[in-house]
Amino acid sequence: MRRSRLTTTAAVAVAAISVLATACTGQAESGANDDPNAKTTINFWHGWSAPSEVKAVQDNVDRFEKTHPNIKVDVVGNINDDKLNQSLRTGSSNGPDVVSSFTTSNVGKFCSSGAFADLTPFIEKSKLDLEKTFPEVLLDYTQFEGKRCALPLLADAYGLYYNKDAFEKAGVAAPPKTMSELAAVAKKLTVAKGDSFEQLGFMPTYHGYETVADHYLSSWDHTYFDADGKSNIAKDPAFAKMFTYQKKLVEDLGGYAKLEKFRGTFGDEWGAKHPFHTGQVAMQLDGEWRLGMATDAKVPFEIGVAPMPVADDEADSYGKGFLSGTIMGIAPASKKQNAAWELVKFMTSDTRAVVDFANGIRNVPSTFAALKSPDLKFDPRFKTFLDIAQHPKSNTPDGAVNGSAYQQTLQDFGFQYEKGAVKDLKAGLEKTAAQIDTDIAKAK
Repeated sequence: MRRSRLTTTAAVAVAAISVLATACTGQAESGANDDPNAKTTINFWHGWSAPSEVKAVQDNVDRFEKTHPNIKVDVVGNINDDKLNQSLRTGSSNGPDVVSSFTTSNVGKFCSSGAFADLTPFIEKSKLDLEKTFPEVLLDYTQFEGKRCALPLLADAYGLYYNKDAFEKAGVAAPPKTMSELAAVAKKLTVAKGDSFEQLGFMPTYHGYETVADHYLSSWDHTYFDADGKSNIAKDPAFAKMFTYQKKLVEDLGGYAKLEKFRGTFGDEWGAKHPFHTGQVAMQLDGEWRLGMATDAKVPFEIGVAPMPVADDEADSYGKGFLSGTIMGIAPASKKQNAAWELVKFMTSDTRAVVDFANGIRNVPSTFAALKSPDLKFDPRFKTFLDIAQHPKSNTPDGAVNGSAYQQTLQDFGFQYEKGAVKDLKAGLEKTAAQIDTDIAKAK
C-alpha cells in the first residue's frame, strides 16, 4: 500500500471532510433502492497509481464482472483523499459509487460525518459474519463509535528488516526482541566515518522513514484516550517511556544534528536508493512492501525480517506490530448502493479475490481465510507479516472525529522534543493532551 505515513497534508485533508456531515445525512437510505441484479454501471475510485498496482486492481474488477455480468465497473485510480473529499462533497452524478482510502486514521471522520455510507444494513442483509471473516484490529479501524462505514481491503503490517551480512560482521546472532536490545544492537552496528556514518545501525529520528511516533508506540501497551474520550497521553506512562527511549537512542547514536545531517544523504523512500537498500542503515522499521521493493532493488546482502522489538517489561507480547491498511466503502450520494455493495463485498470478503489482490500488490491479506490460503505466492519471509497481522496484541491508533489530527499533534510534539526544543517531557505531554482535547471538541 505504501501510503500509510502520517503527514500534515493528510491531517488538513481530513479536516475538510467535516463539511460533508450535512450534505451526506440521509442519503444512504435513498441510494439503496436500486436492483443489484439489473444491468448497471458503477464507478470505483481508488488511490493506487503504480502500473503493477493498477493492473492488480483491474484484474480483480475483471473477476468481479465475470461473476456479476450485469454490473460493469468503471475504475478511476490515483485518487487521494483530497480528490475523494471534493467529489463526495459535491455529490456529482459522475462521482464514485465505491470508494477506497489508504488513510485508516480518517475512518473516525468518515463515519461520524457521513462521508461514507453506513454499511450495517448491507452487511445484515448479506449475513456477512464480520468476526469470523476479519481480524479484530482490522474490524476496529474500519468503524467508529459503533458505526461501520468501511471494510478492510488488504492490510499493512510493520516489522523490523535487518541486514544479515552486517549482523554477521558485527557478531550479532539474532534480531533484537526488546527495545533495550534494539538500542544495543543499533549501537553495535553503527560505524562512524568522520562527522558522519559509514553505516548507521538504525535511524531513530521521527523524520526517519517510518519511525514516526505511532509506529514506535506499537511496541508499548498504550491507550490514546481514556473512558471519557479525553487524551490519555500525559496519564498513560507508556507515552513518556516511548519518548524517553527514542530521545536517548537519538543521543546514543550520534545526536539529533548528526543524524539529521546523515538523513539528508538518503535516497527516496520508494526508490532503489532507499537507505536500507544501499546499506546506509542496517535495520529498518517498515511495512511488508519493503521486502518486495528491496528484492527488486537487487540489494547485495541477505535480508532478514522479524517483528519489531517490544518494551522490556512486555516481552511476552513479542510478535505484535503496527497495523494499517486500505479501507473500502460506499459513497452516500450514490444511487446504486446495492450494486456498489456487491463490489465491496466481493473485493473485501471473497477469499480468491483477496488472495489474488494480495499477490498482485504484495500486501497482507485482510481475511482469516486468505491469510491461511495455500494460494498466497510470497517469499517465505513474508510469513512474518502474516503472523503480525494475526497477533492478538497488534494495534493501530484509535479513531477520532477529527481523523488523524491528534496523531499529527503528537508527532509535532515529538519533533520538538527530540531536538531539545522542549525540556520538560511531563509538561509537554500535558500541553499536547490539552491541545488534542481542544481540537476534538471543536470538531464535534
